[in-house]
Amino acid sequence: MSRELRTQEWLAPARRRAVLDTLLVWGPPVLVLAAAGWAMAGPLAAAAALGAGGFALGWQAVRIARRFDRDWLVRRLDARDAALEDSAALVFVEADLGPLQRLQAERIAARIDALDPAALAEDWSRRRIAVVWALGLAAVAGILVWQARAEAPPPLAPVTAVTAAAPGEPRLTGQRIRIVPPAYTGLAPRYATGLDVRAPAGSRIEWTFAFAPQPSSAALQLVGGQRLPLAQGGDGWTGALRLDVPALYRVTAEGMRAAQPAHRLEPVADEPPQVRVVEPASGLVMMKPGQRNWRVVFEASDDYAVDRLARLTLTTAIGEGENVTFTERSRTVTGTGDPKRRRFVIDLPLADFGLQPGSDLVAQLTVADTRAPGPQMVRGPGVILRYPIPEPPQAEGLDLMAKQVMPAYFRSQRQVIIDTEALIRQRRSLSADEFLVRSDTIGVDQRLLRLRYGQFVGMEAEETPRPPMPTADKDAADQGEHYDGDGHDHGHHPGDGHDHGSETESPVFGDLGNITAEYGHVHDESEAATLLDPDTRTLLKAALDAMWEAELNLRSGRPEAALPFENRALDYIKQVQQATRIYLPKIGSRQPPIDQARRMTGKREGIVGGGASLTPFAIEDAVPATAWRALSQPGAIDLDGLEGWVRANSGRIRDPLAVLAAIDAVRGAPASRSLRDKLRGQLWTVLTRPPAAVRRRPDGGALGRRYLEALR
Repeated sequence: MSRELRTQEWLAPARRRAVLDTLLVWGPPVLVLAAAGWAMAGPLAAAAALGAGGFALGWQAVRIARRFDRDWLVRRLDARDAALEDSAALVFVEADLGPLQRLQAERIAARIDALDPAALAEDWSRRRIAVVWALGLAAVAGILVWQARAEAPPPLAPVTAVTAAAPGEPRLTGQRIRIVPPAYTGLAPRYATGLDVRAPAGSRIEWTFAFAPQPSSAALQLVGGQRLPLAQGGDGWTGALRLDVPALYRVTAEGMRAAQPAHRLEPVADEPPQVRVVEPASGLVMMKPGQRNWRVVFEASDDYAVDRLARLTLTTAIGEGENVTFTERSRTVTGTGDPKRRRFVIDLPLADFGLQPGSDLVAQLTVADTRAPGPQMVRGPGVILRYPIPEPPQAEGLDLMAKQVMPAYFRSQRQVIIDTEALIRQRRSLSADEFLVRSDTIGVDQRLLRLRYGQFVGMEAEETPRPPMPTADKDAADQGEHYDGDGHDHGHHPGDGHDHGSETESPVFGDLGNITAEYGHVHDESEAATLLDPDTRTLLKAALDAMWEAELNLRSGRPEAALPFENRALDYIKQVQQATRIYLPKIGSRQPPIDQARRMTGKREGIVGGGASLTPFAIEDAVPATAWRALSQPGAIDLDGLEGWVRANSGRIRDPLAVLAAIDAVRGAPASRSLRDKLRGQLWTVLTRPPAAVRRRPDGGALGRRYLEALR
């Protein structure tokens, strides 16, 4: 046998006794902790306490067992038997021994074999074990007794409102109602103080009743609903029901003749959670220069509990105008604090979103409660972080008076023709490169003009930003610069083929003028704002084709070849403008001729229409209104139909149980004027109010009516 196996064989009894001794000493406190958890929070808490205590005990036992090693064994053997001559280490050492050491080891090994390994184990902690187990058993017994007393139901409470009963007729003498809320609410079971029950929706209601004398059967009768039989037991007559919808019920028993009062069963709906933004204080925050992180703090509250995990939705809007790109991403965040009011703290690194000037980052939190089944999810308000656009540099002095943004510059087709003709005339005085640059510049103007006209036939723009809408009739004097050698007049003449526009006039008080042209801008030509007919679209497409050919030649440095296409495009544009114009005759209004035969006769037949009549208010659902009117007079009422309407529309009624109780009371005593008035008052709060209408003008009494009759 190797020295290592020999060592483990001698250490095993000592280790086993040490581990058992530890378990016996620390086991009772763990059992007491588990019993306390069972009594206070149920089996899950007991299992958690037992698991935690068992883990701690195991860790402590392993730590104690590791103390028993070879050194401990050598010390224990040398201290126990003097015959070993303090040489037990020679038997269990792993190093090579000399001749004398081997001889001594053989002599000591023979003496060690005569010993019992179990005798080396430490003594039991008998006194400590006895005290701990006695105290532990006493504590567990006390916890069990306390739990039994706590779980023992209270005695039946006497019934305060007792209905008069004939001798020998069963009557209700005691009641006990236990309410067990749903587990997700975290509410402990409780007992109701009366027969009216108000509890969370989904609760289990347990009734226990006592009758004197004992009836042969008993039941809970829901008003207008089912009948729940009661079972007789040791404590009395018991029954249970899940509370989901509001209802009224009566306690009935075999042999009861008197009508029993109705009691309320009112469920309290679980409200959805509420979310509010704690930080930042406003919904729109401007990003500061050099800011790298953005902290957002949300707070969610609920009547029972908010789920610890929530979903954060981050939406980025990058770009300006029509070129805005939206990106949405989600992440899961964890809340802290009280389950009824959790806080969600989020630190967002702004470098991950690629924000640019003018961009927005929107953060929204979606939380849920712990309702089972089907938690309620609510998306809270959003908070926006905006990357501000840098302000333009401030000007001083005369620069402050200068116009910073120049108006958009655009050329008409006629101006393109004029510039092309001027370039052709100046060709000899220009170098080849300068001539090509000027021709390409005119080609760019022709291209922009083609793109603008192409919008009317559905052609997409090829680049941004877009210049303003073309005006073929625009004054040539407003189109770019001219050269002294252009060879054409810089002014305009009445017959040059294009409009001159309206001249600036001094404002006149009361004349609004063209407000759109003065303070705004239009996105298309007013004369072509409507859809074009097929013939007009054909002309416009032909003009675009001619512009394309002209652009191709201009960009290639051949203005002579582009000039015919430019003139052709101008002709097509003029035809399009003429086709889109509508000419209306300028005539005045024509009144019907006056009938001289009926003039000054006072006859109004065929002239004045009938008097205006008020449309009566039509009630969409007339069931409560009909019942309300019928209750004012003695007679039968459709109470079943009214009750069905109340149950179907309980969501829009503030207190449906009060209305049902009034209906049930009238059903029991239909001739009672006080009960009918009470039901009528309840229905008044249910009626749909008519919208505001024109009030009838008073007729002035008898004198006024006599005056009106004289006028007729």
